[in-house]
Amino acid sequence: MRETLRFILGDRPVEIASCDPTLSVLDWLRLDQRMTGSKEGCAEGDCGACTVVVGRLDRGQLRYEAINACIRFLPTLDGCHLLTVEHLKRDDGTLHPVQQAMVDCHGSQCGFCTPGFVMSLFALWLNEDAPSIARIEDALAGNLCRCTGYEPIIAAAQRMYRLNAGEREHFALQRERVAKQLADLCDSETLVLDGPDGRFHAPATIEALADLVLDHPQATLVAGATDVGLWVTKDMRRLDPVIYLGRIEELRTIGDKGNHLRIGATVNHADVRAALAGLSPHIDELMRRFGGEQVRNAGTIGGNIANGSPIGDLPPVLIALGATLVLARSGQTLSPHPEEPQSGVSKEGSERSDVSFETRSAIAPQHEGSAAIVRRELPLEDFFLDYRKQDRRKGEFVEAVLVPRLPAKALFHVSKISKRFDEDISAICGAFFLRRGADGRISEARLAYGGMAGTPKRAKAAEAALLGKTWDEAAVDEAIAALPRDFTPLSDMRASAEYRLRVAGNLLRRFLIETTQPMVQTRVAGLLAEAAHG
Repeated sequence: MRETLRFILGDRPVEIASCDPTLSVLDWLRLDQRMTGSKEGCAEGDCGACTVVVGRLDRGQLRYEAINACIRFLPTLDGCHLLTVEHLKRDDGTLHPVQQAMVDCHGSQCGFCTPGFVMSLFALWLNEDAPSIARIEDALAGNLCRCTGYEPIIAAAQRMYRLNAGEREHFALQRERVAKQLADLCDSETLVLDGPDGRFHAPATIEALADLVLDHPQATLVAGATDVGLWVTKDMRRLDPVIYLGRIEELRTIGDKGNHLRIGATVNHADVRAALAGLSPHIDELMRRFGGEQVRNAGTIGGNIANGSPIGDLPPVLIALGATLVLARSGQTLSPHPEEPQSGVSKEGSERSDVSFETRSAIAPQHEGSAAIVRRELPLEDFFLDYRKQDRRKGEFVEAVLVPRLPAKALFHVSKISKRFDEDISAICGAFFLRRGADGRISEARLAYGGMAGTPKRAKAAEAALLGKTWDEAAVDEAIAALPRDFTPLSDMRASAEYRLRVAGNLLRRFLIETTQPMVQTRVAGLLAEAAHG
C-alpha cells in the first residue's frame, strides 16, 4: 500500500499525502496552487473553460489528452503529467504557437473561454499534423465561446502549425523525459489517500480491486468521473470511499478475439470509437457525439454501462449487436448457491438467466489475502433490471464487454435524437440489427432503444412483427404499430411521450430508407451526411 499521491505538474514533481477523494483538479489548481488560468464555467464538463492536458502512459507510450478539470478528481492523476495554460509560457516571454495563432487570428474577445480553447488546440497540436477543418471542429466541440465566434478560432488552429516548428521539437524531447519520469512512478501498490471528507483507493491489479469492492460495498467506483463528477459539483454529494479503476492496465485493453472484440471496462470512449467504427460507420457517428472530446477522453465504456442510465447511448448499440457483459468478483464470495444481485431483484426474474455462468480465473493472486477472480458472463440486455438497478451480485464489478462482429450481409443502423447535435444527451437513441434468410425474409431482428423506458430495452413486439416478413414498408408499418406494446415512455424536459413514440417509429422508417434507397438523404448533419454528400 502507498499513501502518497504522485504526479508531475509541468516540470515539477508533486507528492501529496492527504487529499479529499473528490477534490477537483480545477479547485486544486486555482485554490491551492493559485494557478488561475483554467476557469470554471459550467462545472459539469460542457463548456471547456477548465480544459487542461493530461499525459499518461498507455502500454508504455506517453499519450496526451485534453480533459475537463472541473469534474476530474485530483487523486486520479496519480502517475500522470498535468499541463495547464500556464505551462505554455516560455522563459523568454514568447508565446506558444497555439497562443500566437489565437492572437494573429483575433480568436479571443472577453478571454474567459480562451485558456480552454488554447489547451484543446494544444492537445491537437501535440498529437496530430495538419488536421482537416472537420477534425478541428471535432476537437473544439467541447469548448463554448459566446462572443468571438468559432471561425477565427478554427483559423488559428490551421495557422498554429505554421509557427515556430522548433517548438514541436522541444516538446518531442520533453516527451521522452516525461515518459521516463512517469515510468518511474508506476508501481503495483494500491494507492490509499485519507482526507477530511473521506478515503480514496486506487488499486493497480484486478485482484486488489476485487478485494476492495468486496470489503467496501458502499464505495463509489470511479473511472472517468464524467457523470460521478457532477454528483459532487451539482448535487454536492460526499462520496466516501472512492475506488478508482484507472490504474489497472488489464481494464484498459482491447482484444481482438476473431469473431468478437473484448473491450476492457475502463477503455475510454475515444478508443472505443476507434475500435467499434470498424464494425459500422453508424457507431462512429454516434460516438463522435459523445459529449466533447474532453468527455470522450475521460469517459469509459464500463461507466456508460454500469451507470445504468436509461439514456446512455452505448447500451442500445451494444444490445442490438448482441454484446455480452463480463462481471468479476473476488473468489472469497463463492458459495454453493448463486447470490442475489445487489439491486435486490432475483436473478431468476430477468430474461435469459439460463445463459449466465461463472468461471474461476486462472490468474494467480497478486498480493497476500487475495483470492482467485470469479467471472460471470451474461447478455448485456439482461444486466438492466429496472431504473438504475442492475443484475450485479455482491462484490461484482464490470470487467469487460464482448462485442460480436456483424455477420456478413447483416443490416445495422443507429440513430440519436437530441435537442442539439453536439454535446447533448439523447431524447431517444435507436439501434437496429436485421438478418435475412436465403428467401429474403427477416430471420433475426434486434431493435434496441434508449430513452423509451426505465432501462435500455429491446422492442420485442416490434421484433416479432418483423420476423418472417420481407424488409419493406409494410413490415415497418407493422413494427411501428407494435411499438406502443413495447413502451410507455415518459414525458420530461427532453421530449414528450407522444414525441418519443412517434420518433421511435420514424427511426425504423429511416432504417428502411437508408438500407433500401441509398440515394435518399435522411441526414442533414454529421459524418453520415458528409459521406452522402460526397
